[in-house]
Amino acid sequence: MQRLYDFLRRHPTWVDGFWALVLLAMSGVSASSINGAPDRHGSLAAAMAVSVVLGVVVTLRRRMPERMLLLAAAVGVAQLAVDVETLPADFALLVIVYTVAATGARWASRLGLTAGLCAAPLAQLRWPNEHTSFAGNLALVVFQSVPFALAWVLGDSLRTRRAYFAQLEERAARLEKEREAQAKVAVAAERARIARELHDVVAHNVSVMVVQADGAAYVLDSAPDQAKKALETISSTGRQALAEMRRLLGVLRTGEHQEAGEYVPQPDVRQIEELVEQCRASGLPVDFKVEGTPRPLPSGVELTAYRIVQEALTNTRKHGGPNVGASVRLVYFDDGLGLLVEDDGKGAPHELYEEGGLDGQGHGLIGMRERVGMVGGTLDAGPRPGGGFRISALLPLKPAH
Repeated sequence: MQRLYDFLRRHPTWVDGFWALVLLAMSGVSASSINGAPDRHGSLAAAMAVSVVLGVVVTLRRRMPERMLLLAAAVGVAQLAVDVETLPADFALLVIVYTVAATGARWASRLGLTAGLCAAPLAQLRWPNEHTSFAGNLALVVFQSVPFALAWVLGDSLRTRRAYFAQLEERAARLEKEREAQAKVAVAAERARIARELHDVVAHNVSVMVVQADGAAYVLDSAPDQAKKALETISSTGRQALAEMRRLLGVLRTGEHQEAGEYVPQPDVRQIEELVEQCRASGLPVDFKVEGTPRPLPSGVELTAYRIVQEALTNTRKHGGPNVGASVRLVYFDDGLGLLVEDDGKGAPHELYEEGGLDGQGHGLIGMRERVGMVGGTLDAGPRPGGGFRISALLPLKPAH
């Protein structure tokens, strides 16, 4: 039974053709009584011709609703002209009015309603009932017009319902696409954030470890105590790097319960002094000063300030050359935090800071600009007059809208 139902749904014209044959058969039985009946109008041939054409209207109504409406209207006019009285096949007029109201063009829908409402009055004028009063004929016209009005209302309601459901489906599809796009943007932003964190952690701590390892290897035989101190620095720096790496990897793990104490807190401005001491211990002289009144800042500003100083000092060790020195200034303003990191070395290569690192290696400065942009601040990075490199940033207390 389900297969038959599916087949009929896939071939609606066959279903309409079946009902057209039913109407044609009923009209044939009705038209056969025309000959010899003094109270009947029209000829058998004309009645059958009208019935056949109306059967075609029913059969093809879904494929060509507008054309079938015009054909039905023409047949109705011809039926009035050749004096063919109402037949069962005239039910096709109701069907085509419903069809154009549901699926046809708007002009066809309006034309179908107008023609349907005119059909009963014209038929009553053409074939009046002589044994009925004027009031009776008028009531009969109204009664015969009601089915056409109901057919049109039913079809138009179906059209409105289909349009509503189509709109809902379109909206659902659009929302689904928007959710997918938002999810992709969120994933890309999270990947970029994790990439920045990984770069900052790895670049800074590994550079410290490399410097200390080189120093330890250089004084291993001549100054064992200094070599031992350098190895201790390497060990503590490695542990710090591992702790931060665990925190970052914890962000990537999903569905796993992690103890709160397993990860270290996010770095803040207070830890910049520890960062400076670590750089001094690795052999990089750093002058550190704080101006203004220190106070708690938003967590995003605190982390951004720490990472900028960390990356700036890492770049100084990597690109500053021998005997380089650096200075770090933190200035607390009423509406923000200012950072100034300078060194007197030979400076970073031009391509690492121009246009964000055109050689594909300036990820640190790119990360700085991204971090500063996220908190609504400004960043200026470039060579200093007279040599060296300078990074200055202004981080507002309120994010940009």
